[in-house]
Amino acid sequence: MRSSPGSFSHRALAALAAGALALGGCSSDSSSSPPPAPPRNVLFFLGDGMGMTTLTAARIYSVGEDGALTIDALPETGFVKTYSNDAQVTDSAPSMAAYMTGVKANNEVISMSPDTRAFDAAGVDYLSGADSACPPSGNGAPVTTLLELAKAAGRATGVVTTTRVTHATPAATYAHVCHRDAENTIAAQLVPGAGFNAALGSGVDVVLGGGRRHFLPAAKGGARTDGRDLVAELKAAGWAYASTEAELDAAPAGGRLLGLFTGSHMAYDLDRDPAAQPSLAEMTGKALDVLTRNPKGFFLMVEGGRIDHALHETTAKKALQDTVAFDHAIATALARMQQVDPGLKNTLVVVTADHDHTLVLNGYARRTGPTTAAAPGVLGLVRNVLTGAPDPDVGGLPYTVIGFGNGESRPATRTALDDATVSASTYHQEAAVPMPAGGETHGGTDVFIGAAGLGAERFTGVIDNTAVFTLVRRAAGL
Repeated sequence: MRSSPGSFSHRALAALAAGALALGGCSSDSSSSPPPAPPRNVLFFLGDGMGMTTLTAARIYSVGEDGALTIDALPETGFVKTYSNDAQVTDSAPSMAAYMTGVKANNEVISMSPDTRAFDAAGVDYLSGADSACPPSGNGAPVTTLLELAKAAGRATGVVTTTRVTHATPAATYAHVCHRDAENTIAAQLVPGAGFNAALGSGVDVVLGGGRRHFLPAAKGGARTDGRDLVAELKAAGWAYASTEAELDAAPAGGRLLGLFTGSHMAYDLDRDPAAQPSLAEMTGKALDVLTRNPKGFFLMVEGGRIDHALHETTAKKALQDTVAFDHAIATALARMQQVDPGLKNTLVVVTADHDHTLVLNGYARRTGPTTAAAPGVLGLVRNVLTGAPDPDVGGLPYTVIGFGNGESRPATRTALDDATVSASTYHQEAAVPMPAGGETHGGTDVFIGAAGLGAERFTGVIDNTAVFTLVRRAAGL
């Protein structure tokens, strides 16, 4: 039985008594200093857009209906409400900011107070390098993030993502802007100097992902028009730098590390060249090599960011493969942390999503098992459980197991589909409501949360996304 908060179990009291006897009762040696506090570590994993149906479909895709992902083995689970301050269906900026700050913000806003308007005035070009942190003046105020609290406590910090490191989800850990599109301003907040976020202290210790264009001036192929080369500035300030898989492998584990592997987002896992771009699991492992050296502990955020982009495209195979790659990163981290902190006694691992999408699993499909080169699995057609033949729609045509509530493809353009067509990496699944290319929307359904280790027992039931901040902060002692 779990003891109530603030109370001791009989076993704990016995242990304390035994310890006291071993020390000769209640007396103590005032000349000896207390042992140093153990490091406290937080690993926060965010599958961008990884709703429950996407997670279910990824499980079937990878290991079949009766299989299990690493996520499925997390000992504590619950559901999270994701609505933002002004919208029933959130975007990634305020949803991640809610986790990081405990504050509900408006859509498009990065880690600012609820009164902040998502300012996007005419004439303000957020990609030009001339954007400002929060025009006009007086429009809201920054709110403190978990990463900033960790820095203030002397802990190491890291951000790992498959998107641009200045994209909404990673930015919400370390930046404060009125509009998520101000990515040049967001990049500058990482770099000591003009525009630096002073709450980061000496700076974020590990930053790995895409988005090199927001760190380089136009003269060097970047998107900045202010002339700054932020990569050079960080290198001059002591950060090691990697732009390829080989350079990441060779980077020292000591010190601080910046890795920018692409100009924009990193490749989908299905399209990734392993010799050029590291996997999310590889980046996570490298980050831990660096961060675990801090004797006070660390805070690490890892985002599987391109799950969301593939869902917007309605290319389900890419989304499911990126979800599996995200799961591999979790497995890598858990294995590593069990070596560093056996039993995760001083480590909290949290896995969740920022929002849902409109992906659905259709029909009364027979069990498919995992997707292989010879079998489409969940990516294939709905087949009758008795006959194995494709089930028809009202027009007599077969349809796919996976569909979308809205998106690029629409039933009016359908022909007689076959498994080879619909299981291709570039196939856009059918959608009920027609949208422009890439225009599938987020959904408003609650999302999964799982936890393991220090304080994980509190991550249960149905909770608001802002409550996650408090649970993490309490467990981490921040």
